[in-house]
Amino acid sequence: MTVISSVKQSIATLKSIEAQLSELALLSQEEAAQRTFHDMMLVMEEIQKDLHDRQVEMELEEPQYKNS
Repeated sequence: MTVISSVKQSIATLKSIEAQLSELALLSQEEAAQRTFHDMMLVMEEIQKDLHDRQVEMELEEPQYKNS
């Protein structure tokens, strides 16, 4: 597996985790739990954004990663 493939797979995994945290926040009865799940969802979103930025950077700098 190439580095770019690993980055893309990580982004997909983070999206899944983010969706699960969102669902848990909605299903949670306790306000503190809802807030925690929501906060962790935002953290996953930020990490996902950082990885996506890195993916774009890799594609621009490394010709072998374009359109992979």
